[in-house]
Amino acid sequence: MTAAPATVLVPPGRVERWVDNVGVRHGELVLEVGDGALVGSAADGSSFAARLPFGRAYDGPADAGSFAAAVRNAVPGEWGLLLVRKGGFAVAAMRGTTTTASKVGQRHVQGRTKAGGQSQQRFARRRDNQARQAYEAAADHAARVLEDLARHGGPVVVGGDRAAVEEVLADPRLGRLEVHEPWLDVPDPRRSVLDEAALRAASCLVRVVNA
Repeated sequence: MTAAPATVLVPPGRVERWVDNVGVRHGELVLEVGDGALVGSAADGSSFAARLPFGRAYDGPADAGSFAAAVRNAVPGEWGLLLVRKGGFAVAAMRGTTTTASKVGQRHVQGRTKAGGQSQQRFARRRDNQARQAYEAAADHAARVLEDLARHGGPVVVGGDRAAVEEVLADPRLGRLEVHEPWLDVPDPRRSVLDEAALRAASCLVRVVNA
């Protein structure tokens, strides 16, 4: 029985070993290029399709080394990273894989309460106000850190809580940013989370089907 497809992010420095391991686990591996991706088909029926970051199409040789080099070259010269969750955000301006400017911040947003009636309503209004203030602060810092990208409509990778990210990106100052896959599932943003997210954003996106 074939398993449901899974998606993994593979950094360029690990691509060749990752492809070799597929052959070790699943048998003889045939590589080809199709639909802008490096496609692998294994002897046991397993397969994968690896795509370059930032929506770039791959049209090079059907080998892991060439594809790994293309992953590195696909990372834009200038791009941004925006992570938002309730009570926290992280934003970075990137040059290739180097962070040139960043900001990480936290704001307190109360959790839910079991109280009922008017107390619950007041609590909900307070929580919504705190969340809105947190998103406004995140948008202010994003507009500052990503000023050049926002002005010219450059690429950005986002992650965290979808509703929170959408609230921040709704700010008119960020309206020209071009959001690219992958969506990054991250915990509350901290400096270490931001650094890890930058590595994942610059990785290839691989759709895997195991037999």
